[in-house]
Amino acid sequence: MLGISSARRRTTVAITVATLGTVLAACGSSSGGTAASSGGSSSGGIKKGLTVYFIPKDTQNPYEVLADQGGQKALSELGGKVVVSSGTSDTAAAQIPSIQAAIQAHADAIVIAGNDPSALCPSLNQAAAAKIKIIAFDSDISCGNSPAHLFINQADTQTIGTSEVDLLAKEINSTGQIAILSAAASATNQNAWIGYMKQQLAKYPNMKLVSTVYGNDDPATSLTVLQGLLSAYPDLKGIISPTTVGISTAAQYLSTHKDVASKVTLTGLGLPSEMRSYVKDGTVKQFELWNPSNLGYLAGYAAASLASGTATLDAGSSFTAGTLGSYKVLAGSGSNGPSVVLGPPTVFDSTNIDQFKF
Repeated sequence: MLGISSARRRTTVAITVATLGTVLAACGSSSGGTAASSGGSSSGGIKKGLTVYFIPKDTQNPYEVLADQGGQKALSELGGKVVVSSGTSDTAAAQIPSIQAAIQAHADAIVIAGNDPSALCPSLNQAAAAKIKIIAFDSDISCGNSPAHLFINQADTQTIGTSEVDLLAKEINSTGQIAILSAAASATNQNAWIGYMKQQLAKYPNMKLVSTVYGNDDPATSLTVLQGLLSAYPDLKGIISPTTVGISTAAQYLSTHKDVASKVTLTGLGLPSEMRSYVKDGTVKQFELWNPSNLGYLAGYAAASLASGTATLDAGSSFTAGTLGSYKVLAGSGSNGPSVVLGPPTVFDSTNIDQFKF
């Protein structure tokens, strides 16, 4: 969801972590392949010695780094380890070598944020054939029933899309031209949210979506398409950026161009640590997100539970996710498979942003 390097290398980076000393912020919602395992069990029937590959959208993405750290904390608590492996560009091609590496390493599970809904399916099917459990998080894959997998959803997809529109509508009096600054055009989560945004806009007949542009989770690209938007639509009144790279890039630009900021309202999905100064100086009034560390933590426990056989993909199957509490698997719907939802998003503004450190 977020990138920080404008000159990205297309190499694959792998980091193995057995323990983690990072303390994670707690604002989340509570509610197999065993070749790499030692065969022992920890409390709750979770096998010790599990190896879980976390494959983020890219390794230079601060949002993804926080999520990976959550997974590392979960496996550390369970006596296992996480290998963080991906490319430095948010493409499916950059993730495929990491899937192959997980297969070669006889990993117990793969947790992946899909950069493309279908391009990863052949490689993930190979992993499933090697008895590796498949978990998607942040951005789902769309492979039909093969491979069977669990999606760890950060929040209800429809709620994210509709609430973003509602936040902006409130700030611009439900009137005017608006645009969306997204991440990659192929990002499953972004496209799902945008679909619900478009549905919600039907409730606001005086708001018109004039353009959706893609910054590819790269600050330089996001800035370029933002400037293009502002030039093409001088009467633009609002921007929704459902990506932490996009919203932080847009906020930085608006904070140094007060004449534009006085006319254009910005909201979206952002990290409080990156957006705090822009909220305090009035550039942004409100935005949303969840705790990415908790998302990774939940995904780590889900991966360990599936790999240990203490949870299944059946609707109603439950597992305990450490300090977050118990979660149930929700039934799939349509083309979407079974899922677990972390919890509702949090709205950040000047009254509460200092309470959140992630």
